[in-house]
Amino acid sequence: MKKLWGGRFERQIDERVHLFNASLPFDMRLYDEDITGSIAWARALYQAGVLTAAETEAIIHGLEQVRAEFNNGTFVFQPHDEDIHTAVERRLTELVGDVGGKLHTGRSRNDQVATDFRLWVMRAAGHLLTQLHELQQALLTCAAEGLTVPMPGYTHLQHAQPVTWGHWLLSHFWPLVRDRQRLQRVQRDTAVLPLGSGALAGTAYPIDRDTLAAELGFRTISPNSLDAVSDRDFAADFLYVTAMLGLHLARLSEQLILFSSREFGFVELDDAYSTGSSLMPQKKNPDTLELTRGKSGRLIGHLTGLLTTLKGLPSAYDKDLQEDKEPVFDAYDTLIMALPVMSGLIHTLKIHPDRMAAQLEPGLLATDAADYLVKKGVPFRQAHELVGQAVRRAETKGISLTQLPLSDWQEISSYFTADILDTLTVEASLAARNVPGGTALSALKAQLRAAREAIGM
Repeated sequence: MKKLWGGRFERQIDERVHLFNASLPFDMRLYDEDITGSIAWARALYQAGVLTAAETEAIIHGLEQVRAEFNNGTFVFQPHDEDIHTAVERRLTELVGDVGGKLHTGRSRNDQVATDFRLWVMRAAGHLLTQLHELQQALLTCAAEGLTVPMPGYTHLQHAQPVTWGHWLLSHFWPLVRDRQRLQRVQRDTAVLPLGSGALAGTAYPIDRDTLAAELGFRTISPNSLDAVSDRDFAADFLYVTAMLGLHLARLSEQLILFSSREFGFVELDDAYSTGSSLMPQKKNPDTLELTRGKSGRLIGHLTGLLTTLKGLPSAYDKDLQEDKEPVFDAYDTLIMALPVMSGLIHTLKIHPDRMAAQLEPGLLATDAADYLVKKGVPFRQAHELVGQAVRRAETKGISLTQLPLSDWQEISSYFTADILDTLTVEASLAARNVPGGTALSALKAQLRAAREAIGM
């Protein structure tokens, strides 16, 4: 099998080595970026005086023919195509003749693949941003519908203080805002053009790299050719963002799995986003959420794997870098499927305020009792201790905190007066936290407005 680099070799490559070396099974998805980059390179070669106008026109026309074959599914790979770059160049030469062999002048697959990969990551980040925006819209719609619905808040999975459904759901919205900002930074930081760096030392032809960058949508050019062909920070950054996004989706999924169980019953998943059991007819399983939770491990693993690959590499390009694409492609594929599924699940989610209300037990108001004492001048640590005594006394009597007689409160401290019982209500507790980010109605409305502004709603 003929190779583009085979001139100095006396023997053909072993078939098993060819298969081991080839990246075509996964990098074929870079065909559009490869053709776009090659067209821009042909124009740059023309501007540098390497190609004539006729040669440039023939190459560009041939590359567009190759693109059309990919787009309509008629492109035929050959056994000796080891990657998408050689496949495109091979087919180009078949279409336009020997002039196709001039396209690779001054260019290496090292700077070519780095350019293609960056173009792909920039585009992929844009697609993820679109899907992420739709999920955020779904969360805001659901949060607005239950903005003031009271429910217990949890720390350590134990009842803590009252919150609302809207407040809780928005707590899963804001991490996605940070994910969105990270994706936008990845788009920006990836837009550094390596093309023109050659194999490692730069190109020997007078290529206008700034014009080349502008044509391809890059914001700047790489300052060092050695670094340019080996830099995969952008791939690691992309995987970090996808890992964090997967982690945030997993945390939301975990809580919804719990909330949809019989023990909680706070929410009900739509049938379209649930599955059944092959044995137990009554089952309605949250498999969609479980898969989303499970795939976070896959995304974190991709980041860890690439970082491990990169950590021991010397300068310039090494074949180890061929391991950069599969984790990035899979991370994108995972999220581009998971995000719209999660959006649909949230849009169709049904909440049960009555079940939430049933869990609003009086113990959630213990902190409000301590705040009551603080407002009367008692130091917080002392107030904490006194309310703890009240909680223990109620437990001893087998009653709730709000059922504790006034006489018991006053035996604990004279600071407790008749209005203590009026203070200990869920409504009062929510309203008392009237600070930005709190649970009071005005704070909730302000947070919802800020959330909508954050995504341009």
